[in-house]
Amino acid sequence: MDQLVGEQILGNFYKGAKVFITGHTGFKGAWMVYVLQKAGAILKGYSLAPDTEPSLYNNIQYGVDIQSVFADINDAKKLRDEILSFQPDFVFHLAAQALVRRSYEAPVETFATNVIGTANVLEALTLLERKCTAICITTDKVYENRESLHPYDESDRLGGYDPYSASKACAEMVIKCYGQSFFNTGKFNIHGKAIASVRSGNIIGGGDWCGDRLLPDIIRSLANNEEIIIRNPSSIRPWQHVLDPVHGYLQLGARLSKEPEKYSGAWNFGPDTANDVTVLDIAEKAIGIWGTGRIDIQTDPNAPHEAGLLKLDISKAMKELKWKPVFDTWEAVSRTVNWYKSYYAGADSYKLMDADISHYETLLRN
Repeated sequence: MDQLVGEQILGNFYKGAKVFITGHTGFKGAWMVYVLQKAGAILKGYSLAPDTEPSLYNNIQYGVDIQSVFADINDAKKLRDEILSFQPDFVFHLAAQALVRRSYEAPVETFATNVIGTANVLEALTLLERKCTAICITTDKVYENRESLHPYDESDRLGGYDPYSASKACAEMVIKCYGQSFFNTGKFNIHGKAIASVRSGNIIGGGDWCGDRLLPDIIRSLANNEEIIIRNPSSIRPWQHVLDPVHGYLQLGARLSKEPEKYSGAWNFGPDTANDVTVLDIAEKAIGIWGTGRIDIQTDPNAPHEAGLLKLDISKAMKELKWKPVFDTWEAVSRTVNWYKSYYAGADSYKLMDADISHYETLLRN
């Protein structure tokens, strides 16, 4: 199978396929919807209503053909009914409480959404009487992070200091449990379900207006001519443009549907480990692109714990999927800031997304 984001990269693989996406109104979910729309998929989304203004999903919803259901992933019956009525070929499970700092404020909600919500999706699939491929999106933060230079691979121990990270590690255990107990690859001819989990780093790109995330916070400050508040200037994360993991998820879904025994399990998708970029580096780069801005570093020794260093080993995806990150960290940052700069100057979200996809496809083919 050739490198599989849009009509050119995915070819005809998802054309006419029925794809169910949880969390489709979020930042990454909206990008998934847009890419799969271009690939010709038949789409149904299940998510809470968008809770940011602006919202990327709201900006593009009238230009995409999707059956959209606004409901809670914790409503097991509603979720089950929507999945079973749609009869999907693929499920991409993105719905989550995805913020570290909010998880300290609402730990029970975080565990309920991220752990039980995942179990609800997989339980619904046990009742689906047809073949289906499911990709469950977790996070790079599922690993027991010792904040060393060691890049974590898929065999490393799971953990989680904060409630968000721990809830996602628990979700990984749920996925593994269902994969062994109900969707064992040795009995695929009986149940017909292929499942995998994917772990990505800090994802950036145009259209994320969620609070308490670095690039959206920086952009809000720049757009409002306010100081950029930096809490952890020396922290290093695996920053990556949204199209890289989206491409990885879709490529994995295609391969998993054909060879479940080979491609089930956990997969890392991240940037090249050589791209060590700090929070302060990104803020300074954003200011340079925007043309104005100032930084105020406000460290708080009493603030909730957040990891200072985290790296992912992506060699498995590179070797077995022939996937690799197309954008390096600096290009990802540059394209993201320029996306917002153009948006606030009046550019259309569709055109900005199309430009990113077209450029990504060009680089991928070269």
